[in-house]
Amino acid sequence: MLGGEMMGENEKGERWSGAMTNLTEMASNLESLQKLLLTKAVFVDDDTFSKASLAADQARSIKLLQQRVETLEREVDAAITAAARARSEKRQAEAAQKAAESRAHQLTAELENTTKVFKLHMEELRAKQEEIEKRDEDIKLLEAIIRTLGGKESLSTSQ
Repeated sequence: MLGGEMMGENEKGERWSGAMTNLTEMASNLESLQKLLLTKAVFVDDDTFSKASLAADQARSIKLLQQRVETLEREVDAAITAAARARSEKRQAEAAQKAAESRAHQLTAELENTTKVFKLHMEELRAKQEEIEKRDEDIKLLEAIIRTLGGKESLSTSQ
């Protein structure tokens, strides 16, 4: 636990030291700037100063407006790109939907054809079943006739 606290205090010390170094450098830079201004200073009348101040303010305003225009242009470009991407995705979705609908129609047609074939097979099976039942009835009738005839023969042979 002490190691973590020591590490935190050490980092704070480094930050403080870095901040102090930055402040010292800033003070040195300000001194240099002040000396430069004193040696190179030009004194002008109030009218010229106000015109220069106005020009400087206008230049700052123009720069800010130019930056705003550039930002808006980037936003418009991004919006145009997003709209193009959305249109492309919409076209892809529509194509996928058409393909799915086409596949659904194909499957429906296949299912209808399969149903028709199944119905035909069922009709054939019913016809065969009826034929088998008819033959079964014929066989039973023939068996009855044979039994009847066989019974008469056995009666006539035994007499």
